[in-house]
Amino acid sequence: MTTDHIHTLASLMQPTRLDAIILNPGPGLLGLTGLQFHLMERPTLFLVGRDGRAAMILSALEEGKAKAGLPGLACYTYGDNPATWGETIRAALLAFQPKLSVVGVESARMRYLELAYIQQALPGVTVLSADAQLSALRLHKDAAAIDQMRQAVRIAECAFTETLHILRPGITERAVAGELAAQMLRLGSEAELPFPPIVASGPNSANPHAVPSERVLQAGDLVVIDWGAAYSGYFSDLTRTVAIGKLDAELYTIYDAVKAANLAGREAGRPGVTCGAVDAAGRAVITSAGYGQFFTHRIGHGLGLEAHEEPYMFGESTQVLEEGMVYTVEPGIYLPGKGGVRIEDDMVVTADGAVSLSTLPRELITIPA
Repeated sequence: MTTDHIHTLASLMQPTRLDAIILNPGPGLLGLTGLQFHLMERPTLFLVGRDGRAAMILSALEEGKAKAGLPGLACYTYGDNPATWGETIRAALLAFQPKLSVVGVESARMRYLELAYIQQALPGVTVLSADAQLSALRLHKDAAAIDQMRQAVRIAECAFTETLHILRPGITERAVAGELAAQMLRLGSEAELPFPPIVASGPNSANPHAVPSERVLQAGDLVVIDWGAAYSGYFSDLTRTVAIGKLDAELYTIYDAVKAANLAGREAGRPGVTCGAVDAAGRAVITSAGYGQFFTHRIGHGLGLEAHEEPYMFGESTQVLEEGMVYTVEPGIYLPGKGGVRIEDDMVVTADGAVSLSTLPRELITIPA
């Protein structure tokens, strides 16, 4: 990400009321600049004006990092005494642009800490969401971003394959999740994963967002494993479901239905098709199998610098897929008290279709009981 992206963001402000966009550390800042800062007790603010100028307000100890990432960036710094931070921020905002009456922020990321300093420095300022402008920058991935996501997928897939070796009756969900996370780090994932791995066995697999527990894997279990790796700031997000020994007949039935729904969802994607149509394609398979009420979530979501971002793949969405968009296809069936199945792949829209970045088999893997 370069100054070109900053100028693009400035152009996206032109039809709006925004005088500037102010970001704190997070995916918006990373996607815009390539700068990766952590949220901490010290406020960090990145400013972009309508005219394309950019500046940063941050601790003096971080100035070198900012200027190495963006040479020539104007930096306003403060020291260790929190009593001085408010005045530094006020002076920096006024120096950057004497009249800032409307500013945009990343609504899911701006903290009260930074927001309070902005409001104290700019009495009467109007704060609006800049999510639409920031999303527009990230919605279409270029070839470099797709390559990085492909690498994140490769790391995740290799880690899963290595982790399969420890699956057996008697091992806990938590132990499997820990091994999977460790394997991703060994294989080159960044430490900040998109989310902690989900490992849910038996009745727990009927909870789509279960937290790994001390429950031990048992013969007859389905085990839903949902995980992702990170590479150069970009994420992967995959799910596979594994059998421990022989299953109840209905569990085989729902597995086959989800596998068919995954295929239908993957095949439905292409430029010009709505996100809602992709959801409908997969959902129709599960509904026709008689399990529609047990498919309790959308078929997928966008993927990139966040585990969940646009485009969102839900039934009512009229957003049209375009080349370079990346999203998941993850249908599921969840039978309370019995078990669940989910199969998830990462898709990228091409000029004439959509291809899967993920290559793991979708056939049911059975671990001997």
